[in-house]
Amino acid sequence: MGARAPSGQIALPLDWSAGGANDGPLVIGTSNADAVRYLRHVATWPVRTAVLTGPRGSGRSLMGRLFARDTGGRVIDGHTSVGEEELFHAWNAAQASGSPLLVIADAPPAEWNVALPDLRSRLAAVPVLVIGEPDDCLARDLIEALFAQRGVALAPGVASYIVPRMERSYAMIHRIVAALDAASLEQGRRLGVRLARETLLSQGLIDPDLLERQDEDQCR
Repeated sequence: MGARAPSGQIALPLDWSAGGANDGPLVIGTSNADAVRYLRHVATWPVRTAVLTGPRGSGRSLMGRLFARDTGGRVIDGHTSVGEEELFHAWNAAQASGSPLLVIADAPPAEWNVALPDLRSRLAAVPVLVIGEPDDCLARDLIEALFAQRGVALAPGVASYIVPRMERSYAMIHRIVAALDAASLEQGRRLGVRLARETLLSQGLIDPDLLERQDEDQCR
C-alpha cells in the first residue's frame, strides 16, 4: 500500500514523496501529478520515449532521477546537452531494447530547432509531459519541504501567510526560501510570520497590498 499523501497533495499508486537518497522530497500536487503518474506507468507508454518540460526549480530533474532509479531507463537532462545524432540513437535504442528514455527540456519538441529530419519525425510522436506552475497548496507544501530540507523549523502559519501574497512560481518559492533562511541566520531569530513579513516586504518579494488580508488555509 502506498503512503498517505500529505494534505494538499494527490495520492499515487507508488510513492515518490521520499525523494532520492541525496535529494529532498518530491512534493506532488495538481501541477505535476499527471506527469508523475505517467512516469510511474512505463508499461502503458505508446513509445518508449517521453519528454518532460516545466519551469526550472519545479523538481523535473529530481523526477528524472527517480524515474531512472525505478525503471533503469536513461534520462537526458537537457535536450541540448547531447547532439542530435546521439538523441536519435537514444530514441532508437529505447524502442529496440524496451528500456525507456526520458528527455527533460525547457520547451516541448515542437519548439526545438531540430535539423535532423529522422529525429524530427520521431519526436513528433513522443508524448510531452508538462509541469505547471504550483497552485496554492503545492506552493505551501514545497516551502515547508524546502525549509525542512535545510533543517529550519518554521513557526506555524508561515507558509500559509506567504503563499497568498507571492508570485505563484517555482522561481519565487526558491527566492523566498533563500531570503528567509538568510534573514533567520543573520538575525538569530526564529522564522515566524513577523520575520517573514519584514524580510519579504523589504525585498519586494510579497505584495504589500495584501498584507492585511485574513487568510484561510484551503489545503487542510
